[in-house]
Amino acid sequence: MDLKEINQKLKETRDELLEIVNALNGDQLSKRKEPNSWTISQVCQHLIKTEELYVMAIKKGLKSKEDSVIKNNPQWGFLVDRSNKIEAPDIAKPDDESLEGKEIIEKLNHSREKLNEVLNTVEDPSLLSRRHFVHPVFKEMFLIEWVRSLYLHEQRHIKQIIEIKDGI
Repeated sequence: MDLKEINQKLKETRDELLEIVNALNGDQLSKRKEPNSWTISQVCQHLIKTEELYVMAIKKGLKSKEDSVIKNNPQWGFLVDRSNKIEAPDIAKPDDESLEGKEIIEKLNHSREKLNEVLNTVEDPSLLSRRHFVHPVFKEMFLIEWVRSLYLHEQRHIKQIIEIKDGI
C-alpha cells in the first residue's frame, strides 16, 4: 500500500470518527460503559496522544541517514480485532478530564495537521519504506507501517466508541 492510498484511508477513517463525535452530546462523551472502562472522550484523547507520538516517531525515523535492514512483517488483522485486548502504553493513556465535542474535534484536527505537515515535508516518499523506528508494541517498523497502522488503530477505536455509545 503506497502513501497516497494510506492518506486516503487516513482521511476516510478520520471523517468517520469526526462524524460520530459530532453527533454525540457531552453526556454521551463522558459516560462509561463499565466502571473501569474509558469514556468516548478518553478514547479520543488516546487517539490524539497516539497521533502526536507517531508524528514524533516518524520525525525521528526520518532523521536516520541510512536505509534500515529489518524484517518487518506486521500482522495488522489483530489490530482492528477488538477481541484482542492491547494495553495502551502509559504515555498514550488518557487522563480523567472529559473534553467537550468541539474541543475533541479541534484537537483531532490539530494532531492530523501535524501528521500531514510531516508527511508533506518528505521529499522522497520511498524513504518511509526504507527508514524505521521502534514501536512500543510492534517493535521495529518501517515508517510507512507507522502511518498505515495509524488509520487501523483509529478504526479499532471507532468500533470501541460505537460499543460504548450503544452500551450507555
